[in-house]
Amino acid sequence: MSRIAAAFEKARLEGRAVFVAYLTAGDPDAEATVALARALDRAGADVLELGVPFSDPIADGPVLQRAAERALAGGTTLSGVFEIARRIRKETGLALVLFSYLNPLLRPGIAAAASEAAAAGFDGALVTDLPPEEAGQFQPSLRSAGLDTIFLVSPTSPPARMRAAAALSTGFLYVVSRPGTTGARRDLPADLSDTLGRARRAAGDLPIAVGFGIATPEAARQAARLADGVIVGSALVRCGEQAGEDREAAVERLARSLRMACRRGRSRAGSRGLREAAAPENS
Repeated sequence: MSRIAAAFEKARLEGRAVFVAYLTAGDPDAEATVALARALDRAGADVLELGVPFSDPIADGPVLQRAAERALAGGTTLSGVFEIARRIRKETGLALVLFSYLNPLLRPGIAAAASEAAAAGFDGALVTDLPPEEAGQFQPSLRSAGLDTIFLVSPTSPPARMRAAAALSTGFLYVVSRPGTTGARRDLPADLSDTLGRARRAAGDLPIAVGFGIATPEAARQAARLADGVIVGSALVRCGEQAGEDREAAVERLARSLRMACRRGRSRAGSRGLREAAAPENS
């Protein structure tokens, strides 16, 4: 069982959703990234998506764009991301997901990048701009390196695309909560239950996790009632950005509140019932 699968199984037995956190590697530098990862681990995060900074992050909103700019300005490279991951692997119990656009992985070659990622301690990979229709030449290299492969679906994904993404995914299926770019939002979208219900039917026994726009404990609490995992990125990055030198303590406080919000307060049977109730009858 991979670390990612083990995290979802542990959370299921505890009657809660997995808390998946995101950081941009190298923002504002390598030392700060490792320190923030330790803070997230102390706060109870289960999985860390470690983002590779990229010059053209088309899926990212302003917060993550600024984080990528800071990391790139500081000289962060893919090799640097792997070194950061090695340190996080040694110093925390977090499951690690390499979160990247395709371009940075093409420079060394997918097979080489996948091998280096696995050696650095990554457990999975999510390539943001790799759709399932184009994944045939890349996904096998990631899997053969021992990495879980995680694909994205969204509210606009038809059932066939959701099934294709789920078939290529291991670890979990990433459900984008709303169309558009990343970024903290005040409220969850009204059609989230429908989107997650369709995704769950496509995923079968594969866990589903929801991200994009979850920023507060209340939003995390609502999402945890509908999905197996709750993903928070921009809110954590923005917290660190605004806190300055106090970033480690500030991010830990926010992460702890988000992690607590992932508790469902139900038994294992109750958790299963919530998942079944979340799935609408019709696609």
